[in-house]
Amino acid sequence: MREPAKPGLLVVDDDPGHLAMLTTLIRGWGYATDGAASGEAAVEAVRGRPFDLILMDVRMAGISGIEALQAIKAYNPAIPILIMTAYSTVESAVTALKAGAYDYLTKPLDFDVLRLSLERALEHAGLRKENEALRHKLGESGNTSIIGTSEAMRQVLDMVAMIAPSDATVLITGESGTGKELVARAIHQASPRANGPLVAVNCAALAESLLESELFGHEKGAFTGAERRREGRFKQADGGTIFLDEIGEVSQAMQLRLLRVLQEREVVRVGGDTTLPVDVRVLAATNRDLRALVADGRFRQDLYYRLNVVALDLPPLRARIGDIPLLAAHFLQKYGVRNKKNIKGFTPLAMDYLLRYGWPGNVRELENAVERAVVLTAGEFAGERELPPQLVADARAASAPRGMDGADVPSGGAMPMPAIPLEEAERRAVLAALREAGGNKSQAAKKLGVTRKTLHAKLRKYGAGERSER
Repeated sequence: MREPAKPGLLVVDDDPGHLAMLTTLIRGWGYATDGAASGEAAVEAVRGRPFDLILMDVRMAGISGIEALQAIKAYNPAIPILIMTAYSTVESAVTALKAGAYDYLTKPLDFDVLRLSLERALEHAGLRKENEALRHKLGESGNTSIIGTSEAMRQVLDMVAMIAPSDATVLITGESGTGKELVARAIHQASPRANGPLVAVNCAALAESLLESELFGHEKGAFTGAERRREGRFKQADGGTIFLDEIGEVSQAMQLRLLRVLQEREVVRVGGDTTLPVDVRVLAATNRDLRALVADGRFRQDLYYRLNVVALDLPPLRARIGDIPLLAAHFLQKYGVRNKKNIKGFTPLAMDYLLRYGWPGNVRELENAVERAVVLTAGEFAGERELPPQLVADARAASAPRGMDGADVPSGGAMPMPAIPLEEAERRAVLAALREAGGNKSQAAKKLGVTRKTLHAKLRKYGAGERSER
């Protein structure tokens, strides 16, 4: 079996020593790494071969890192670019973000932070590619609004693909705001009934008397105000699908009537006695534990089994943290268009808060938070000030932010940037190169792109000159 190709990275820096140090260091982390000594060389390299990520300095002779970034983005906007900048030029980082940079790192670099930043950028880029492929795959059936590449959502989508072609009744469960109606629509759109109607009913929104008329219809004069005959939602869904949301809220009497419809596939209008056949597929959803309601005697066991032919449980957003950047970007575009704003993304700190927050309201709460940010954002990037204050407060109170896979990562803005002197970074790179060369100083110097004399000077400087000559 062929091993997967290593991610290809391009490091851009006009300081030869710093460039050699970074390329050697990053290559040691398992990446296929090339170097470019100028912005012009970086643009040329990108045109010559594909790269998965670019790490580039801002201040360079010739064209600047910002100019190179703009040229690269014009050629291939999909390449994530990390910008390196000094503390004294943080304003240039803001310019870089506006120009399309994925993130920025401040000098002197912290190698642990650099490594984590590379991993996050590559993972985000991979998620975006996977999501685009997934959306293309689902596009044939119209399911382009389902967003998620986490393992939890992969299982949901696999289940949707398996059950959609059947005519089985499906019970969709999950916390409020997890997207149960969206999944119901996906099932309908991928089913043989896709050309028929999809009729959705919120069972919790109507009183029992009104719900009965809504579902089954009524005859003229059946009750005060019934001035004409009305077809119910089951009859309106004939040949298609009916989606019964919040099914756990219906009364015992209504449960009995629903059971009859599921068993006999026929309805009787309120105030009538004519039996009307209906050809519908039933999808139901609830955020309540129906088994517990059955045990308490508040939900009919026979109806539960009729509804629960196929069970589909949706994960809460906190169980699919990796989908948050994708969902946030989707909602940002959606509400940007609606509000006639061209917002390019979130600042690193704002995205960090989105990842760190617990999302008790799930995807619906995320959508509301992003809509608020769009409305309040005046520039091209939505920041933490535009997020709901309670969200920011809760995120700050969290012990640590969560990464794409739910693991803890350091807190901070784009990433925390503890100041480590460049000399320390250089020392680590020199010693790492020497270890990789097995103590052979000629090979280590070659790896670092310096002369053997320069390497000797560095080793003496860092107290490693007593190592044996080779």
